[in-house]
Amino acid sequence: MTGADIRTSNLKKPIDVAEYLFTRLYQIGIRSVHGLPGDFNLVALDYLPKAGLKWVGNCNELNAAYAADGYARIKGIGAIVTTFGVGELSAVNGLAGAYSEHVPIVHIVGCPSTISQRSGYLLHHTLGNGDFNVFANMSASISCAVAKLNDPTEIAAQIDHALRECYLKSRPVYLMFPTDMVEKKVEGERLETEIDLNEPANDADREDYVVEVVLKYLHAAQRPILLVDACAIRHRVLQEVHDLIEKTQLPVFVTPMGKSAINETHPSFGGVYAGSASNPAVKEMVEGSDLVISIGSLKSDFNTAGFSYRLSQLQSIDLHSDHCIVRYSEYPGISMKGVLRKVVERLDLKQIKVLPPPKFSEPEANTEPNAIIKQEWFWARIDQFLREGDIVVTETGTANFGVWETRFPAEVTALNQTLWGSIGWAVGACQGAALAAQDLKGIEKARRTILFEGDGSLQLTAQEVSTMIRHKLDVIIFVICNDGYTIERYIHGMDAAYNDVATWRYKDLPAAFGATEETAKSYVVKTRGELETLLTEKDFNERKGLRFVELYMPREDAPKSLMVTAEASAKRNAMTE
Repeated sequence: MTGADIRTSNLKKPIDVAEYLFTRLYQIGIRSVHGLPGDFNLVALDYLPKAGLKWVGNCNELNAAYAADGYARIKGIGAIVTTFGVGELSAVNGLAGAYSEHVPIVHIVGCPSTISQRSGYLLHHTLGNGDFNVFANMSASISCAVAKLNDPTEIAAQIDHALRECYLKSRPVYLMFPTDMVEKKVEGERLETEIDLNEPANDADREDYVVEVVLKYLHAAQRPILLVDACAIRHRVLQEVHDLIEKTQLPVFVTPMGKSAINETHPSFGGVYAGSASNPAVKEMVEGSDLVISIGSLKSDFNTAGFSYRLSQLQSIDLHSDHCIVRYSEYPGISMKGVLRKVVERLDLKQIKVLPPPKFSEPEANTEPNAIIKQEWFWARIDQFLREGDIVVTETGTANFGVWETRFPAEVTALNQTLWGSIGWAVGACQGAALAAQDLKGIEKARRTILFEGDGSLQLTAQEVSTMIRHKLDVIIFVICNDGYTIERYIHGMDAAYNDVATWRYKDLPAAFGATEETAKSYVVKTRGELETLLTEKDFNERKGLRFVELYMPREDAPKSLMVTAEASAKRNAMTE
């Protein structure tokens, strides 16, 4: 007779580990789980419906990771389930991008049983050397927490800790989930208390001192401005930033990665600052400021147009999620959220000097019907098509750079991957973002998701268009057909064969992926007149489902900002000792 397991016999409300894990995902805001089935995660996947979670089912793990990234950027946090070895390694690029760009994703990896691991069996999906920790060790560098769920007495606490770390640090976590732990029992009573996702408070005295120093320089400044970047979005301080803008009316600018962080219809909004690639009036005001309060900055090469910022640290205040810098003084462990709140509360409006931001000038509407579509004209025109609440996803390449000068309506959310820059990311991210919008509002009321994608990039991840169709997502895709990798042509090899791609019949893809006339419609646009007609067509604007636009532009045409950044990148690549 087998004795009862005394480690679990005293549980008040026993619950299976898989049910506990997925219920926790639901409690922190996840409604859909991306990924692919594999023999080491199949039993766990059976528990999803009971927890109220929908299984997405992607075409491959890389796409699933991209989609979980896009989902998290709209919903606040995302999740992906893969299988041991072959599945999880396919997702690594996408999860590394999420780590790089501060995106919270829960990565659950179904793995061999603890019995198999202890015995060192020569199992499929392994390296054949008996090392079952090798893949977790690989993922440790791109995860803010790794939890191996091997002991039922510890699993519930491990899950709760990992999910809290994922949310608060806004980076992926890795959960290694053995097959024999799926049905083990843990304390279900813990679920009655939700995980505390509130950001820990700063040390009050140290925070007050930082606030005092910030206010000292803000009150003394003659030409102060705000510069908002990606981590202001990722670490959830946009409300505090907007409170500061509303109270002071200070001119505010965003970086390329911070695009849409600020309401671009607000009278204080000045535009996108990216060093030498900025609009001249923007560049003049930002670089002429005597105090730049930078919020959540990520000063990468593509985010700064090749490190072309001309800002003095002596005239800068940098606020981050885990430290603050005032001039050359650094304050570790002081997060920006608490500092911003107190700055808003304590600033003296009588001492704040406010200059008007640069005026946004609408470009001339040259819509000669038979003219070809060029980048500069397109990105200036597309803002009239966008509407309040849209989600705009731009791919690494011409779209990422062109959209800098597009002025968004209110409540638009922009998604880009400027730091990691993995081409193909935007297709998966678009699927995930559109699904998050659907999870938030339902099929009928979901926000539109609009993807601007290059033809070369699309060829890496095109399969996920089928997932958009299958889940009835409200998506508009503009495929910029310009014969290959334009951004790489400008870095090196304008006419090189390695920057060419095969010519696909892009408009036929929805049908090939199973779409019907009701669920998707394709279009081909080659002139300005054809684009104007399409963008003002009632059916195109109001129909639901997928709208797939094959949009032609010249091969060697690119936004000026891309040219400037690519030139700087080429020079850096050519540097020698």
